[in-house]
Amino acid sequence: MNIISKNEISSLGYNFIPKEWLPKGKDEYHLRNIQNRSGIKYRHLNAQEIEILVRNQNTSDDWNQLLVSDAFNPDLVRNCKFFGLVRIGKLEPYYLEFHNLRMPVGLYNSTIISCDLGDNVVIGNTNYLSHYIIGNEVMIVNVNELATTNTSKFGNGIIKEGENESVRIWLELCNENGGRKVIPFNGMLPGDAWMWSKFRDDERLMEKFKTFTEKKFDQLRGYYGKIGDRTVIKNCKILKDVWIGTDAYLKGANKIKNLTINSSAEETTQIGEGCELVNGIIGHGCRVFYGVKAVRFIMASHSQLKYGARLINSYLGDNSTISCCEVLNSLIFPSHEQHHNNSFLCASTLLGQSNMAAGATIGSNHNSRSPDGELVAGRGFWPGLCVSLKHNSRFATFNILAKGDYPYELDIPFPFSLVSNDLSKDRLLIMPGYWFLHNLYALARNEWKYSQRDQRREKAQLLEYNSLAPDSINEIVVALDLFKLYTGKAYLQKYERDKKLTDAACKKQGDKLLRSGDVVVDKLEVLCEGAENSDRKVVLLKVSACYPLFVKILNYYAATQLIQFMERSEVQKFTALRKVLKANRVRTEWINVGGQLIREDVFARFRKDIHSGKIKDWEGVHNFYADQAKLYEKDKFEHAMATWEELNPGLLESINENSLKDILNEAVEFKAWLGKGIYESREKDYTNSFRKMVYDSKEEMNQVLGSFDENAFIKLQQEEFKQFRTRVKKIISKL
Repeated sequence: MNIISKNEISSLGYNFIPKEWLPKGKDEYHLRNIQNRSGIKYRHLNAQEIEILVRNQNTSDDWNQLLVSDAFNPDLVRNCKFFGLVRIGKLEPYYLEFHNLRMPVGLYNSTIISCDLGDNVVIGNTNYLSHYIIGNEVMIVNVNELATTNTSKFGNGIIKEGENESVRIWLELCNENGGRKVIPFNGMLPGDAWMWSKFRDDERLMEKFKTFTEKKFDQLRGYYGKIGDRTVIKNCKILKDVWIGTDAYLKGANKIKNLTINSSAEETTQIGEGCELVNGIIGHGCRVFYGVKAVRFIMASHSQLKYGARLINSYLGDNSTISCCEVLNSLIFPSHEQHHNNSFLCASTLLGQSNMAAGATIGSNHNSRSPDGELVAGRGFWPGLCVSLKHNSRFATFNILAKGDYPYELDIPFPFSLVSNDLSKDRLLIMPGYWFLHNLYALARNEWKYSQRDQRREKAQLLEYNSLAPDSINEIVVALDLFKLYTGKAYLQKYERDKKLTDAACKKQGDKLLRSGDVVVDKLEVLCEGAENSDRKVVLLKVSACYPLFVKILNYYAATQLIQFMERSEVQKFTALRKVLKANRVRTEWINVGGQLIREDVFARFRKDIHSGKIKDWEGVHNFYADQAKLYEKDKFEHAMATWEELNPGLLESINENSLKDILNEAVEFKAWLGKGIYESREKDYTNSFRKMVYDSKEEMNQVLGSFDENAFIKLQQEEFKQFRTRVKKIISKL
């Protein structure tokens, strides 16, 4: 049975905060008065104004509770019902226009309960407007319900006085069983969500994060909803417990409940037709359009949901787009793309720059009687058409998966790999270095694209878009070691079966073969252990080509970091540089914290600082991110030099001017090789006969695809190479 209570009409609009929850000596407006920062000075109506209001078919339970500014014009208020304390700013005879919506300033055909209205607002055909503080030049037209309750939380995972813990909103990220759930809050960064979801065995850290979150808010009841200056809301049905920034645009939404919508003049947020959004936080500059359903979610800044997308119990990182498809229980770092109605992503942690193809099904609950599977993928994860994966699985950076069903759990430690099924021989194939060997155009363009699309005005975390960074470089070092192990084992098993297959013996043999470029490696079936949870073969392809390529990549990474160090520092002469290079270094491990790469040892100290209370709140956590961003270039340089020394023992100790010049010139040569690879991998799209067959002429193809000779990105890469070569020449001239 629906319980419908009857109360005196004279109480409508009053007692917003129940008496038992009113602080001593405070009235029900004490929080409202703090929230209203308009600076408008209000006064009571005069007799003439009341007469005009009544003549215009307006009613009020008590005209003394209707306060106005000196520039109030009663002729601009018609057919409205007022209840409780309503305060109205300036009303002048103008009309406001936004996107061809033209409406006269004023209040028309609306029921308004206990609200503060700014200057020159438009409130038209709003059936129920209750307990909101509305800014200047706001337009609210054709809205069924716009209300705030006394326990409003605006999407934050907090509880108010007298509420049970069971009403707290949690985001069940990364795992469907809720074992990694976090409390959402406005301003939560990807790094915050990752740390909270990751270190579940650190109970002290978990408790600190909960305390940090609760410190951001109080438990007082009675906060009003807010709608910032110049926000436009039209043709919407239900908005309840919503906090909206300035310059937002909401049109045709079905239901928006318990939400914070961040927006500003510089980073406007828009929500469009048919959307239903509940229990969420939307960052600055976001777009949500056309039938989107989102429940228990966070959208970080400049992300988009479109075309019926479903986002549930998930965190979507900055500069990301999801359209059509469904995403559940996932933590997605910045720069994610997913555009297809038949894509499904569940119980996953994607570490940024990822792209989901049509038909990809990244679902959990495949290998257990309960939905507790997970997937973790490094930067640049790209499951191809109709890929189906089994949880648990883990992938190194920049892994691409060819079309197919992968029936077993995977653990792929090799970066830049193409993973595929060989159904004819029932085996798994891994081609490390695939991106550099066959698809450089896509790799380079993605780096550029993600950087260009980063529209954040406040870069609270420093995001790494370069494919060659400490995380991928460390994976390359590991991959080189595994190449030696598996190549040596394959050789000894085939040619020296009587020899004991210790890891040391295999690595020694593999090192010898790979360093010398022995052609026998191409005749070996190099098998990888532990990459798939099955008894079938896992074969490493093109090891003989990938090993020297990875070595060159490590040298190039180190050389580019050295070049950047010399350009930004005063160390120009070789004698001064040699002192820097001779320092003892150890290659450090790094962690991807929400898209920001941080040294593992520094991060460990940071966790101790949280334990000890040195870091006291989320502001302190975010300050740590900012401090690490300032140190990143220096730390990356140290990492590059340590990697260089590890790869080439004694190199930096014995370096001289001539050898340094050779190193720098080799970097230019490798940069040229990269440019050639970018050019050729794109050129194939214009020369392949199957690509060309749908065009009757080259001219038609150029009109559809654009002329290859005029490819803007190719030209950009060519210009970058020229600049790089010039920079190196300048450095060499100063040695």
